Amino acid sequence: MPDLGLEVLLKGKNLARLFTGLGVALKISLASVLISLPLGILLGVLMTWKHPLIRAVLRIYLELIRIMPQMVLLFLVFFGTTRVFGWDLSGESASVIVFSLWGTAEMSDLVRGALISIPAHQYESSAALGLGKVQTYLYIIVPQTLRRLIPLSINLITRMIKTTSLILMIGVVEVLKVAQQIIEANRMSSPNAAFGIYLVVFFLYFIACWPVSLAAGYLERKWR
Repeated sequence: MPDLGLEVLLKGKNLARLFTGLGVALKISLASVLISLPLGILLGVLMTWKHPLIRAVLRIYLELIRIMPQMVLLFLVFFGTTRVFGWDLSGESASVIVFSLWGTAEMSDLVRGALISIPAHQYESSAALGLGKVQTYLYIIVPQTLRRLIPLSINLITRMIKTTSLILMIGVVEVLKVAQQIIEANRMSSPNAAFGIYLVVFFLYFIACWPVSLAAGYLERKWR
């Protein structure tokens, strides 16, 4: 059986450090989700408005954030803005800002797509029944939009959790950074530990994302 160097995790507090690093990644993901979901819903609704200026500004924001790699955004916010504006910004704060910007853009596009997917005759039928605009949205549009939106937004949450692995590049000590530190500290005594430790990191991300993916799949099957 090949030596994967997993015994390194039993030394000192190495395994506990990995879980702590995972907690940092999940904390950043949760904070970003709590910020980006309501903002994304608001911007998604605004994207369906007929006002040309609002739609143009939001479209530019959406395209800029979606086209630019998250790594570039992290460097721009953490290294660029701190030098230009001279403020003290921690790696975790910069990560929350970047993932909130990205999550808001993605969520707004999901909301916009869900809203415009509602057939026009739904609005016409509600008007024929004597329902007002508020009643139409409350009883007809919103329930159908939520059915389309919730599974997609849950998938977005899993993507945000996985993408937090990039934050090690700005010095945030999350699970992947901890794994690198453990490997480097034991490279002489356990030269083959990299594969085993990264495999453990893989399973940690899997354990974190799998329940969320199951929830998305369950809702898609239930509401199909």
